[in-house]
Amino acid sequence: AFTTRPDTVCGVTYVSIAPEHPDLDLFLDYSEKKYDILSFVEETLNQSTIDRSDVTKTKNGKWLGVYALNPVTNDRVPLYVADYVLMEYGTGVVMAVPAHDERDFTFAKAHQLPINVVIQPEGDDLELSLTQAYTGDGKLVHSNQFDGVNNHDAKKEITQFLISRFYYSFKFFFF
Repeated sequence: AFTTRPDTVCGVTYVSIAPEHPDLDLFLDYSEKKYDILSFVEETLNQSTIDRSDVTKTKNGKWLGVYALNPVTNDRVPLYVADYVLMEYGTGVVMAVPAHDERDFTFAKAHQLPINVVIQPEGDDLELSLTQAYTGDGKLVHSNQFDGVNNHDAKKEITQFLISRFYYSFKFFFF
């Protein structure tokens, strides 16, 4: 899975894949709603990239019936095909951290997915007042051994942790 924010990896509550991703077919056999998903994919691919990436539009998706394993927390998180994920961005599979990304926040709200705060601004308690994604700086919370680390420093520390754990491989495992 791709991310520009390794500092938020402990806040992942789902993973999403682009509708045009070549590996999507591998997951369709696990879904009880395969034809519903294929219809969604066809409808999404008829939209322009500009429309799909518009931050003001509703974010849609379908659960694929499989889970990914977060490599830092070992939490199972559902895998969705999502209209706002583009194949041209990263690997076409992105980790979703609704508390710290606007598109992920909108999608999580629409699909009633958890929203886990992992970056806390100085002197504020986001968990009590989160009505939109917080994209600013702060200290990590609910992030295992990285709690208390400034999010900029955490990017390096978590990346090094993943490198040492997976020998240069940053992957979510599907089951």
